[in-house]
Amino acid sequence: MRELLEGSLAVAEAVRLCKPGVISAYPITPQTHIVEELAAIIANGKLRAEFVNVESEHSAASVVLGASAAGTRSFTATSSQGLLLMAEVVFNIAGMRFPVVMTCANRAISAPLNIWNDHQDAITVRDSGWVQLHAENVQEAIDLHIQAYRIAEDPKIMLPVMVNMDGFILTHGLEVVELPEQDQVDKFLPAYKALYRLDVSNPLTFGPLVDPDYYLEARFAVHQTHKDVLKLIPVVKEEFQKIFGRPSGGLVEGYRLDDAEKVIVAMGSVCGTIKDVIDALREKGKKVGLLKIVTYRPLPIDEICQALKNVPRVAVLEKAVSLGSYSPLLSEIRAVFSGKKKSPVISGFVIGLGGRDITIDSIKEVYKRLSAKTISEEYIDLKAELLEESI
Repeated sequence: MRELLEGSLAVAEAVRLCKPGVISAYPITPQTHIVEELAAIIANGKLRAEFVNVESEHSAASVVLGASAAGTRSFTATSSQGLLLMAEVVFNIAGMRFPVVMTCANRAISAPLNIWNDHQDAITVRDSGWVQLHAENVQEAIDLHIQAYRIAEDPKIMLPVMVNMDGFILTHGLEVVELPEQDQVDKFLPAYKALYRLDVSNPLTFGPLVDPDYYLEARFAVHQTHKDVLKLIPVVKEEFQKIFGRPSGGLVEGYRLDDAEKVIVAMGSVCGTIKDVIDALREKGKKVGLLKIVTYRPLPIDEICQALKNVPRVAVLEKAVSLGSYSPLLSEIRAVFSGKKKSPVISGFVIGLGGRDITIDSIKEVYKRLSAKTISEEYIDLKAELLEESI
């Protein structure tokens, strides 16, 4: 069924179709519309679930941790400072191997206070153990939420999944989307049967104190499971396409890569703008392409290497920084080629922080700088006059 929907409402509908038993969240811009809609859906009897009101994001994460420990499919959503407040519990959920699904409506981190989009929030918890998926558009956000539960609840995985969608750009943008039918989702996503749960007749302990004799192995086990996630995601994507009739998700997505001499690597909604610029440059005979990272954690190292190994020059475009070092995705893409005999020249471009507009001209500027002889890390659209004042 095709509908014109705000991104947040579309995600709420996708979550409803997945039939979680417990939902808990605390309102924070720009995530609020998602859980407001879910609260209304439950109140109107369209979803049989408990919506738990809480006093903070830390509590919301704690509720879904507890619900998952009790064997219930669970969901939460947050943004920015809310995700940072959750951080303690976010690590616990992954460490206890609970398959919670969370929407992160990506937003800049304070200070200074900013409510607009970049990816600093998700990047900050990239090493928590959660699988991280990034949506380019609202349709992909719908599809990734449905796939997220299949990935998280697979008996070989049992790890939480964070679906990232750009705040305001996707959460508040309207898009014509294809909403799945309930029977399609039921066929793709069976009812959740927890492998382990709190049960008075079969007592278990979750998250115990672990001394140095065991901790290393526990963390290594999560790391190894991420390798299994890399194998599972393409299978889930293929099954999704068979049932729903469209390709969506996966590890990476290439756009006009076959003969590309320059490639831009990026995540999220900016990929749509990049595709438009690539089409325009291609009309002028410029051989340029895009590698979209859909799965950021686990990082699909082999797929990235395969896609870029014959490309002379690569631009890594990202909406996050690692203050005092190279930006996060740039460092990781460079690490992919560490020790390889053949490697592209890889440059980095930080762009769109705090919701600053990323225009067609911004992407053209990246392409122009990528052609320069000296390659490093650069910031796009910096305002020199403001920079002087802030320093």
